Amino acid sequence: MTAKARAMQAQGIDVLSFAAGEPDFNTPGAICQAAVSAIESGLTKYCPSKGLPQLREAIRAKVQRENGFSCEDDQIVVSCGAKHSLYNALQVLVEPGDEVILIAPYWMTYADQIRLAGGTPVVVSTTAATSYTPHIDQIKVALSPRTKAIIVNTPCNPTGAAWDRGLIKEVAALAVKHGIWIISDEIYERLIYGHTHTSFASLSKEVAAQTITVQGCSKTYSMTGWRIGFSIAPANVTSAMANLQDQVTSNATTFAQAGAIEALNLDPAIVEEMRVEFETRRDMGLTLLRAIPDVSVTTPLGAFYFFVDISKHLGGSISDDVALAEWLLENAHIATVPGSVFEGPGHLRLSYAAHPDEIREGIARLQKGLTELPS
Repeated sequence: MTAKARAMQAQGIDVLSFAAGEPDFNTPGAICQAAVSAIESGLTKYCPSKGLPQLREAIRAKVQRENGFSCEDDQIVVSCGAKHSLYNALQVLVEPGDEVILIAPYWMTYADQIRLAGGTPVVVSTTAATSYTPHIDQIKVALSPRTKAIIVNTPCNPTGAAWDRGLIKEVAALAVKHGIWIISDEIYERLIYGHTHTSFASLSKEVAAQTITVQGCSKTYSMTGWRIGFSIAPANVTSAMANLQDQVTSNATTFAQAGAIEALNLDPAIVEEMRVEFETRRDMGLTLLRAIPDVSVTTPLGAFYFFVDISKHLGGSISDDVALAEWLLENAHIATVPGSVFEGPGHLRLSYAAHPDEIREGIARLQKGLTELPS
């Protein structure tokens, strides 16, 4: 939808896009200047595949300060974005025939990456009734002798769901008991609203020994195009990930890593300003969406997405959410993402990483469009 929306915009069509999964803010100036200074000083050569030593040290300090766990230098791998980190993790952990548990709705890349590693996704479905979080018994039922890992994304793309500490402890205990890996995708960890984030690795050394923590700079610092992510895991796992990465991309862009060092040491007030703005937009958008007849939406506790239930508007020639998203783009000139791509049919994902005026206008177009659907 994003590509089609951009093509329409290039033709001069007034399309409002709520499809992209990236902040609309500019990267903070201090981060940009750090990268420029790095280029000017000649930091444009190869560096260790695992990342600049100075960045790995900044990551060590960051997880100790913000996430409440410690790690050693050899437990860190810097990659070309969190997506790359996830790919590396699955490639080194998963063998053909292994199963990996996913909590639906989920970011669509997870399932594809599992299959690329020869594994099989095993889906645990959730609904709005539980705010898109699973019950521990659902995960127990999904376990089998072939279960290798579970991927947990909290806060979650696309739902904005955030797991409480109690559920995280239950899943961690289950993973330790059965010897399965926890792949904890924490890319939205700083974008939370009325919620406290808990990292699995902070629970105990025993849990940390079975956890791959994936974080990055894209969402928190509005650095999506910089492609800097990182993993923290037991040293034997990160060694394998680094060896794999060395044969594919080598190191992440060196001067982008210099920007990441600045990001991880940025004044917290700058991040808080962005977080508060997202929360303000969330609250405004929720009010507007809930005024639309036969539309419902849960309150996101993190990230910057609404996962909107539009199932009561489906039928006739608009039989599913994919058809509705296409119709809205062509006729209402708003770009959304159909929930089916996240294994959440009957929904649309709308990003509120947009100017408040665009959010107001976009939701107005959505409401008008839903009243004009063909039978």
